[in-house]
Amino acid sequence: MSRRSYDSSAHEKRISKYRVNDDDLFEYVLRVAILSYVIQPKVSNHHANAAEVKEKEHHSKFSGAISNSIVSIGDIFKDIRDGSKSVKFPEKLLKVLEQKLQNIAMGKDAAYSDQLTRRTMAVFYGQFMGDPFRRQMKENRSIEELILMFASQSTSVLRKEPTLADDGWKVEVNNQIALFVRMLRDCLKTLSHVSPELNSRLDMYQAKLAPPQPSNDSGYDSASASRDRGDSISAQPSVSTSISDMPLVMIVGRLFKIPENAMQSEVDRMRKTCTEKAALVDLKTCLKNINAGAPFPGRREDFSSDAAWNYWRTQETSILSQLMVAMMSLNPELAKSMPSDNGSYSASGTRPGSLPSTRVDSPSGTKRHTSIGSRRSFFGAADEGEENDSDGGDDDDEIRVGHNFTFIPPNPKKFYRRLIEYCLVTDLELMFSPEVDDADEVPLSILSPPHVELINECAMRWRINHTFRATCFLDQIKQLYERSDVPMECIPEALQGITKVLQDLEVDKWPIHDSELLASIYGALYNIFLSSLYHTMDTLPNLKVSAVQPYLTILDHVRESGLIDRFEADISARLSDLTSRIQDVSVQYFQEKMRSLQASPGVNRALPFLLMTDELEKGAKQLDKRFPDPLVGQVDLVSLVVEAQVPLFIKDLQNSSKRLYESSMNGPTPDVPIQDIFSLYRRTQALLSMYKAFVPKGQLEFDIGQLFVPYVHQWLIDTDNKTGQWVQAAIAADKFEAENTEGHSASIVDLFDSLRSPITFLQDLEWSDEYQEARFFTSLSKTISKAIEQYCRSVEELFMTEMFPRPADYLQPQKSSAWLEKAKSLTTTGEKKVEPFNFRPESCVKLNNVEAARKLLDNLYNQVQVDKVADTISNHGPPVPDKNERPRFLFAVKIVMAEDLVPLDSSPSSLLDTFVTLSDEAGNRLVKTRTIYESLNPRWEETHDISVDKPLWLMCSIRDRALVGQHDVVGRSFICLNPKEFGDFLTHDVWLNLENTNHGHQGRILLRISMEGEKDDVQFYFGRAFRFLKRSEGDMMRIFIDKMSPYIRQSLSRPVLKTLIKAGSLGLDYNKALGNVTALYRSALGSNASEVQVPLPHNEKPRVRPEELTDVEIERAIVPLFDYFDANLHILNTYLSETAKDMVMMRVWKEILVIIEGLLIPPLSKLSSDMKPLSDKEVDIVFKWLKFLRDYFYAEGEGVSLEKLQNQKYRDVVSIRLYYDWHTDTLMEECVRAMQQSLREAVPVKKRVKSVYNQRNLGTIKERKKVKKEEKEVSNGETIMRILRMRPNTQEFIAQQLEMMTTVQAERERAQADKQQRRSQRPRQGEVPEVPPLPSAVS
Repeated sequence: MSRRSYDSSAHEKRISKYRVNDDDLFEYVLRVAILSYVIQPKVSNHHANAAEVKEKEHHSKFSGAISNSIVSIGDIFKDIRDGSKSVKFPEKLLKVLEQKLQNIAMGKDAAYSDQLTRRTMAVFYGQFMGDPFRRQMKENRSIEELILMFASQSTSVLRKEPTLADDGWKVEVNNQIALFVRMLRDCLKTLSHVSPELNSRLDMYQAKLAPPQPSNDSGYDSASASRDRGDSISAQPSVSTSISDMPLVMIVGRLFKIPENAMQSEVDRMRKTCTEKAALVDLKTCLKNINAGAPFPGRREDFSSDAAWNYWRTQETSILSQLMVAMMSLNPELAKSMPSDNGSYSASGTRPGSLPSTRVDSPSGTKRHTSIGSRRSFFGAADEGEENDSDGGDDDDEIRVGHNFTFIPPNPKKFYRRLIEYCLVTDLELMFSPEVDDADEVPLSILSPPHVELINECAMRWRINHTFRATCFLDQIKQLYERSDVPMECIPEALQGITKVLQDLEVDKWPIHDSELLASIYGALYNIFLSSLYHTMDTLPNLKVSAVQPYLTILDHVRESGLIDRFEADISARLSDLTSRIQDVSVQYFQEKMRSLQASPGVNRALPFLLMTDELEKGAKQLDKRFPDPLVGQVDLVSLVVEAQVPLFIKDLQNSSKRLYESSMNGPTPDVPIQDIFSLYRRTQALLSMYKAFVPKGQLEFDIGQLFVPYVHQWLIDTDNKTGQWVQAAIAADKFEAENTEGHSASIVDLFDSLRSPITFLQDLEWSDEYQEARFFTSLSKTISKAIEQYCRSVEELFMTEMFPRPADYLQPQKSSAWLEKAKSLTTTGEKKVEPFNFRPESCVKLNNVEAARKLLDNLYNQVQVDKVADTISNHGPPVPDKNERPRFLFAVKIVMAEDLVPLDSSPSSLLDTFVTLSDEAGNRLVKTRTIYESLNPRWEETHDISVDKPLWLMCSIRDRALVGQHDVVGRSFICLNPKEFGDFLTHDVWLNLENTNHGHQGRILLRISMEGEKDDVQFYFGRAFRFLKRSEGDMMRIFIDKMSPYIRQSLSRPVLKTLIKAGSLGLDYNKALGNVTALYRSALGSNASEVQVPLPHNEKPRVRPEELTDVEIERAIVPLFDYFDANLHILNTYLSETAKDMVMMRVWKEILVIIEGLLIPPLSKLSSDMKPLSDKEVDIVFKWLKFLRDYFYAEGEGVSLEKLQNQKYRDVVSIRLYYDWHTDTLMEECVRAMQQSLREAVPVKKRVKSVYNQRNLGTIKERKKVKKEEKEVSNGETIMRILRMRPNTQEFIAQQLEMMTTVQAERERAQADKQQRRSQRPRQGEVPEVPPLPSAVS
């Protein structure tokens, strides 16, 4: 019958032009469908009773056989396990089997409704749900183990069944096992990717174990029991010949749209041809072709290696043999009717290791297994088959070599391809038909389960291997996708079949045609989806993963296969197009976005750039998060986007740099705030970092520092201008009240918070150029030094106002305390009274602020990393260009002391209240010291810095402070600060003789001068700041001491000594004086310490002390001083910090030692002294006072430690007692001996100036103090000369000794200076100008 009369025109437009004749396709597909029925036919209804009678007649014979099979089932499985490699069942079978067993146990499956079956299945279901059983099955996945466990459970259940007499339970066990095997076979039909070997094994087990079953139970009859003669369907009158009983035949009819009556006619026509014998002959012919090297089903030329060929031949021969064994096991008569074939069948043995299924059922249509399938190309197979028709020299009844098949078409692969295409088109038409609801779930494989079953059956009979099956299906799906007939999700579904096949068989063992076909399909897929990926780039930078992930999954699968390497050139070109597209879209997006931002109204030109940096950074981070790995392994999406957009941004920024700078400098409130400029710098820096990270090989020539350096310089200038405001604001808001235990107030904290802010700001810039950043910090350190200097001066002014209040502004409250009355009573009539000064807490807080500032400044030093900044400039700085600017030098001028001042005419008998000023050539006052009251030998000990760039003449004036009007000039002199003269950078002591126009010589003044180069250096500026703080701290402490010193001097004076000797003249209360001896720290420190004795020299004669002067009486004379200490030191102890308090106490103690020393001996000088030596009694009283004061400060161990109290100065004062009453000649001899000894010893090299660099942080300051503490002690020669000043006729001797000391010291300094290495270049100095005329006196 012709197929054309039944063809539908709807197929023509959807079928490929490379077509197999549809009539031939229909013919061979129908033959396979008929064969599947012939192997397992269905008994017709009118023969049912006969079958039942036949079953009962042979029951006893089958019963014995089955009993034997029960015993030997393990042996059957053992043969399988010991044979070929094990075949594992799919993991999903356990889930399907669980549901099946549950339905049977609950009576929901009508096919297994028998009570014994339900009971057996229920017991096995209980074991099946146990964890040990499921774990064991998941590990080995052996079908034999599963059947054996069921057999064990069914045996234990049925053996106890009372309705089964004798050996009836054995028969039922076999029935139950056969049912279980059939159930397994049915469950596997619902799964995809099931190995044909597994199906064939189950068919063999079912054939060997199961007895004939009634037709009303299963509908099937055993072929071995029903076929007792003949080998055709017509020979069995009990078998139905209706196509309604032939499932696959009905599927073929519906596929080709042929009516049932026409299909029945076709089946009747083919009944004699489509026999089991013909199928067996086809199988044997395939075996013979393989051995003979025929083109079909495969030969050596179809494979790339001997290993691949041998593997395929072994597998194919084994499968063909197993198929034949399975057929003859079901119908033993086939072996008798087959012609002899020289042992072609014996090659496989009579008990094969595994049996393939006679019908492969799967709903997927994409079963990929390597155990069955052809290994050669199908092109030209029909012609080769025709040429081989004459091959083989046997008779017609013998098997001949060639393409002589009943069920296998001339070109099997081409027929298989056409069958796949036909089924796909049919199923697609059904999917789009009105009968199918849109909500119905459609398989991605497109193929319906009936068509999958038909395709698998044809593939098995046509010997189509799994590699071609999977590849052909993928090719068909690809073509449908290209025509937009199927969605893209079908491609991954088809690729899963390829993946499964590749897992079972590496591509090197594939037939050459199949691997080349797969490579060409992969290449086409790669191009298709690269093109799709190309068009998705239009949404950059907002591209989502969901938009490209389906394409990437397919592309990655294809790329990782390694089969597309042959298309590398074409793929590289397509990837280049994709890369260009990404960059073009990125550029277009940037340009459109920038135009949109710049079109917005507003005068802030930096705002569009700031917003654009946000967009770029946000887009890059978003893409990096979404696509962390390169697309298709090569296209780094975020790298390409950043590479395209960042250079465009930099270019626009450079083009706008001039306008940005102008907008940021146009007035006090510029159009572009400086904060926005620095925000733009940070964002730009972040973009550059991002560019470097994502585009490591990119070349972006852009110096961000050059663009933004002018803004930083302007910011530094603005910051420098603001520091004065910060200082004033901090001081103005400060009440100078202690805020914590450290005793400082808020102003110092506020100031350093303000100074810390620009440091943090510069550090947050993270400037890329280390040298330029170091220059920024150097400039900022100069501003910090300036602020510290301003703060110190401001606080000192407030401090001086408090310490020296004007009568109109402040009247110091006077306390009518006991010590004030005693102080008044100590003075004699006609002498100037000393008013004791009470300290205020605010003054203490100001000193605490300066002390706290040193710690805070040290923190800034560490924050800036000053040493690292200095090293950076030193190591990385460019060479200093030649400049015409003259270098600057910093002179440190210390105003030490003056001596032998002459009182003025206005008050010739009175003392002077003197201060010193230094003025330049123009009369501008540069320095002013504090006032030292009532002294003709004042000591100021103040150091001041003067910066010069050329020689500078200074006028040094000493003035006597007047309460009203101008201050009188005591004397003046001149000195030139010439860098050339002080170029040795050593400290020079300069004595200036003072002159007065009216009185001539007025004494002299000592200046201690040193010089160092003033550098634009961060360490230098921090050193100056520390020096300012240190000097302010020293000056303020000196004021504290100066305020206390007059009263101490009055209490420890020679008039008090004279008064004390007059017994009873003081009229003081004894008990009160005794109670005030240890008054210092009385409230907090306690009393009752052991007395520390002052040792007397060994050679001193015992002194006779008047009986009437006891220690109590001697101490009573200075009780007012103790009371004064009680009142004022308590304030200092309460309000000063621990560090400041310790320093003040030591300064007070030092002042006491100096005053005690001044009571005993005059200062060292070559001039004669009118000071008279004290008597022995007076000397004893003085040292008693020293002992009492030492014990007072020691405070029984709770005050100042004895180690600090008994310092070198204390020991020098004590040594005075040793020489005090020696004879003059003896003193001279001892002085000469001491001087010679000191000259013989190595005189320490004169130290260089106390440089600013040595005071740049607390660490260097502490190190200098440590070195100073280790200096050698002074000899007793000076002490002896001071004693000799009180002896007559010693002036010449003292002058000689002093001159000798000066000469030796000068010679050694010169020798040391000659050894020092001079610098190669010295700044050229101009000529020293003429001494200017004396400037007019200035206050």
